[in-house]
Amino acid sequence: MRSMISFAAGLVFGAGLLVSRMVDPAKVLNFLDFTRQWDPSLAFVMGGGLLVASLAFGLARRRSRPFAGISFPALPRHGITVRLVAGAGLFGIGWGLVGLCPGPAIVNLASLSLPVIVFIVAMAVGMLGFELWQQRASMRVAA
Repeated sequence: MRSMISFAAGLVFGAGLLVSRMVDPAKVLNFLDFTRQWDPSLAFVMGGGLLVASLAFGLARRRSRPFAGISFPALPRHGITVRLVAGAGLFGIGWGLVGLCPGPAIVNLASLSLPVIVFIVAMAVGMLGFELWQQRASMRVAA
């Protein structure tokens, strides 16, 4: 049941990205470029996402357990950290350079576009590299 709900949520998210044309890197880059052909539509997509997420979090607060699970995951309470700011900065730089972030890139894989495939491979290598770096750092701390 949980896998089916996750799959359905992914389909709805992917369909939303397609309908809003957020899978088009040029559309995203036009939102980020205030000097030429600024396209504010991404702000409306983000606002819609925030509204839906706010409603979902409000509903979740009223429940003792999730619809398809035993308990809600524990959220970290670290606040704003250097690691968070650095990660957000790297995400923003990559998004601004390419016009893609992970969700739209995965949806774009269906196009078999070479730039999208290169982006996905680079993203996967970066994630794997970070994971290995974290494991190494935690082994040094433990020793």
